[in-house]
Amino acid sequence: MSDVFDQDRDLPLSERSIRTRADDGRPAPDSPAWTQKIDNPYLHGVYAPTTEEIDVADLEVIGELPDDLYGVYMRNGPNPVFEPNCKYHPFDGDGMVYAIYFKDGKASYKNRWVRTDAFQKEAEAGKAIWPGMMGEHDYSLEGFPVKDTSNTDLLYFNDDIVTLWYNAGIPYTLDRHTLKTKGRETFNGQLKRALSAHAKIDLEKNELIFFDYWDEPPYMLYGIADSNGNVIHQENIELPGPRLPHDIGFTENYVLLHDLPFFHDMDILQRTKKRIVTFHRDMPTRFGVQPRYGKGSEVKWFDCEPCYILHVVNCWEEGDWVIQVGCRSTNPMPKANPEEGELSHMMAYMRLEANMYIWKFNMKTGEVVEGDFDKMNTEFCRINPLYGGFKNRYSYNQYIMTKEDGATTLAFGGLVKYDLESGGYERWDYGDGIYGSEAPFCPRRGATRHDQEDGGYVITYVTNSHTWQSECLIFDGKCISKGPIARVKMPHRLPYGFHANWARGEDIWRD
Repeated sequence: MSDVFDQDRDLPLSERSIRTRADDGRPAPDSPAWTQKIDNPYLHGVYAPTTEEIDVADLEVIGELPDDLYGVYMRNGPNPVFEPNCKYHPFDGDGMVYAIYFKDGKASYKNRWVRTDAFQKEAEAGKAIWPGMMGEHDYSLEGFPVKDTSNTDLLYFNDDIVTLWYNAGIPYTLDRHTLKTKGRETFNGQLKRALSAHAKIDLEKNELIFFDYWDEPPYMLYGIADSNGNVIHQENIELPGPRLPHDIGFTENYVLLHDLPFFHDMDILQRTKKRIVTFHRDMPTRFGVQPRYGKGSEVKWFDCEPCYILHVVNCWEEGDWVIQVGCRSTNPMPKANPEEGELSHMMAYMRLEANMYIWKFNMKTGEVVEGDFDKMNTEFCRINPLYGGFKNRYSYNQYIMTKEDGATTLAFGGLVKYDLESGGYERWDYGDGIYGSEAPFCPRRGATRHDQEDGGYVITYVTNSHTWQSECLIFDGKCISKGPIARVKMPHRLPYGFHANWARGEDIWRD
């Protein structure tokens, strides 16, 4: 496998050969038999679900693990148990968490399904019950009219791992040591409804910043919970109509909310029982800068060029200015390819087009300054978490393979480190037929925000579609272009996933 990782390393980026589709057109040997009956690339190749939960200690390491690598790298993703009862969308797959624990220079691994209420009921029935994202909403079902899989993001909060879903869904807590699902996260009974796919941990103040959205006025709220899981602030935010915001930003004094022109029509939803999303190119994108502990009526809205934004890099304050860096898409719904048949619109949406972008909002004058930072197709951006809400210099993104690369599905082809001060970047490609995962920055054991920002590690899972071998790669955060400083061989194939995170060993093992 090392030869595959190292091939083309000295060639110009434009000549490197990482150009295959992420499903690779071949069935994974350990995928369940029912997947072979369905012509959907998000059920095959590196996307194919696995059927086992395992625990393995003292994993084989190529190279040497740093002694100060201390904590848990965990990733969430879709792993459907039963054959779907409608057209399958990757957001429909049952959530599964894959975690590798680093301690004392060794690595151990375990993976577990997120046993949501829907998962449990379908396990009892022995079949799929809930429709998915592309099915007709069934309002007779308990909970959500489509399956809330809790398969999208995850974070460490209040002594537990918390899993979240693409649409605002019910958060679930997992035991940080065993990954056993403990149940719903309710914030000590104070959570009003649900939680968006992305909430943010402010490590400086030990707070969780979250939001929720729904189809009735006022359409949005945001809240703040303390380190004990108590909601200490929660405010409704009035929007012009139902929206589908995906992320949130924060600074020392503000929360940044998104009102994006990419949303569904309620009349169509009520008539067809399907959520049809449209990008309204004639509407501005609005960002609301809200005093962190202020009333919802205090939000100040800034009109910007029409776009959609999935993920924020970071936000901070500079005098009267509030800065937001994120990955911006001016084409969130690319033109569907008719040759892809009934899945064409889903396939087009999942082919992510985005680039690094900077917005600046003047809180006194209302002025907006915005523009591209870089044109490369990158997303799933991560920073040193100790810098959340403060000015940072580095962002670690995934290179999103394009149609020109030969990709037909969402595929992470390489790791990119951006320097927000110099405007430059460095990049390391995973290799031909090898696909990565979101790569969080992992501060060294005992690190603080006053230490060197990139003085730590960047970690990702990769799966080789030629051999079906999965590995965990550890990079030096200072120089990712040199390749991984260590590789951990995973005990089974890891299906493709969405978001990953890092939990510090100081928190995981503080008991």
